[in-house]
Amino acid sequence: MSAAIPLTEARDLRTGRVPWRESDWRSPPASPLPATDVDIAILGSGIMGSVLAERLARGGRTVALCDRRPPATGSTAASTAQIMWAMDVPLISLAREVGEEEAAIRWRRVFAAVERFGTHLDGLDASLKTDGPTVYLAGGLLDSSGLEAEAGLHRQHGLPSEFLPAAAVAERFGIAPRAGIVSTGTYAIDPVRTCHALLARAQAHGCTLSYPVDIVALHPSTRGVELETAEGHRFTAKDVILATGYERARLFLPPAFSLLSTYVIATRPGVAPLWAEDAMIWEANDPYLYVRSCSEGRIIAGGEDVDFSQAETRDDLLEAKAGKIAARLAATLGCEQIDWDCAWTATFGSSPDGLPAIGPVQSMEHVWIAAGFGGNGIAFAALAAELLETALAGNRDRDARCFDPYRFRD
Repeated sequence: MSAAIPLTEARDLRTGRVPWRESDWRSPPASPLPATDVDIAILGSGIMGSVLAERLARGGRTVALCDRRPPATGSTAASTAQIMWAMDVPLISLAREVGEEEAAIRWRRVFAAVERFGTHLDGLDASLKTDGPTVYLAGGLLDSSGLEAEAGLHRQHGLPSEFLPAAAVAERFGIAPRAGIVSTGTYAIDPVRTCHALLARAQAHGCTLSYPVDIVALHPSTRGVELETAEGHRFTAKDVILATGYERARLFLPPAFSLLSTYVIATRPGVAPLWAEDAMIWEANDPYLYVRSCSEGRIIAGGEDVDFSQAETRDDLLEAKAGKIAARLAATLGCEQIDWDCAWTATFGSSPDGLPAIGPVQSMEHVWIAAGFGGNGIAFAALAAELLETALAGNRDRDARCFDPYRFRD
């Protein structure tokens, strides 16, 4: 008899040193597994799981959160946490695939979710986020004229963007001349600190947080879904949300949602600012360079993505990729050289349209996917919380179809 397929993959999600000071992380206290049935069980206590748990518990549901590792120590800890509403696939490109109005519906909904999530974080703890514009620079996907058309489409559909020619970008932001789109309504966060703050609020609303706990099987039940741990313990939830990030639930997540690897560097503290307005910078390239600063004055830059996720092969490239990112960063900023203090590599996910997988699974009732695949995982967590809260209440969200996990059908 062949071995059973694991419920989720087990991966080495990141390697290297991140600038978030791991020694300062104080994980929320762990709870025993629920002794009675709960409304919702969430698998995964990274940023996706924490955003979902906080919102659903705040709404009065009984929530149990489970993870095989301490909260926020997987992919969340590797995130550069640039919260943007623009997608990796430009709006003008998505419009060619699905039609302009359909593409705009998707972008406007992500924009609204990012805006509402930012307001919520301000109410939770204003120090969790730093507001700043994004600058999307011309590259191989969109040249100057392409960016101008893209910005025009943004404005046409109510998205706050303006096109600047190369000289204007250089003058305003103090970087090398390059045409760009400047967008507002964006911000950066410390991903681990924010995740822990959301979990603390969820616990205050009665959410249980159990780790390390490995859920290995889901069993249909007359009361919903019975969850089984590796040790054979069981409990039941009316509904289960798979928020396991890049450790995919392969039985449920379609293969169109694939895994890649990315590379990131951070300078020592006090180097930033080297440009104006605390802007987050990225490029119309594939793969693209992405840059921001943090409250310690570090410059954080990533890119040089590769389309595989095998940890050993990924890790072997770290030093060379860090050097390439530093060189690209120096050219973008108009500097002679950028030295880095931290470098790391991590797994992340992508999708054909740059959008996430959010919705019910096809093969088991009362099971849902919240997979933030694409370049904006934290933005997609905010979106998933809105969509799934509505669906779990038995209501219809007219935009839910846009993010259906099974939308890429032959």
